[in-house]
Amino acid sequence: MTNFIKRTLSGIAFAIIMLAALLLNKYIFGTVMAFALVVMMKEFLKMTCGDNYRVSQVLSIFAGLSLFVLVYLFKGFGLPGRLVVLVFIPVFILMINSLYVKDKSRFDKFSNLYTAILYIAVPWSLLNFAAFAPDGSFNGTLLLGFFCIIWGSDVGAYLFGITLGQKYGKKLFPSISPKKSWIGFWGGLVTSVGISVALKFIGLLPFELVHCMAMAVLLDVTGVYGDLIESQWKRHYDVKDSGNIIPGHGGLLDRFDSALIAIPVGIIYLVAINILFV
Repeated sequence: MTNFIKRTLSGIAFAIIMLAALLLNKYIFGTVMAFALVVMMKEFLKMTCGDNYRVSQVLSIFAGLSLFVLVYLFKGFGLPGRLVVLVFIPVFILMINSLYVKDKSRFDKFSNLYTAILYIAVPWSLLNFAAFAPDGSFNGTLLLGFFCIIWGSDVGAYLFGITLGQKYGKKLFPSISPKKSWIGFWGGLVTSVGISVALKFIGLLPFELVHCMAMAVLLDVTGVYGDLIESQWKRHYDVKDSGNIIPGHGGLLDRFDSALIAIPVGIIYLVAINILFV
């Protein structure tokens, strides 16, 4: 019961913070999302690099945060787009710093410093393209819709998987995530499409119904891949949770692993069909 209460309270707190970030104003959005980025990169680097290359880890996080902030300022405050290339400065510093690392006995881990930028900072920075209109006005309802579909899919997959998937049908990806089943996958897919239809009719997704449903399918499938990608990292490093910042739920990377792949794909889809103008 104590663990249940802890999970419930921390889950409510997490939901309140996310709603504030997505619905109040661009300053809260930028602050919360920048904080989440730093925490996720820190969790990933702790998992993959441990105590090795601490200074380089800081440089990697700084490079990732710089990318997010520059894109945020570009989309929300009219920063000239050409200045986004300034992000290469901290990346180059990170590269040059590798030459001066004295202990290179675990230099293979150094590649994870770049992976953290590509895996977390790049897709997370794309959230700004969904949160800001071309004129710089802030509206986080599209991102809220994305998260509702992604997390709704997770809930649907869990409920279908735990009730039917463990007894019937084949496993989805047993070498990486033994508990995931195909029944859970289809249950999550149906749930995500149903949520997209509901969001369409309450006005949270202002697109034609066919596009809402198509986007839900894309978010669901790529979200599953995002979850499996993080599970593969955790399995390789024998880690259960990426962190413990959310009591009873694990780390932020555990919460946003699906979104890191799914939301960029959703943005690309909307841009490709000329619905989202960036």
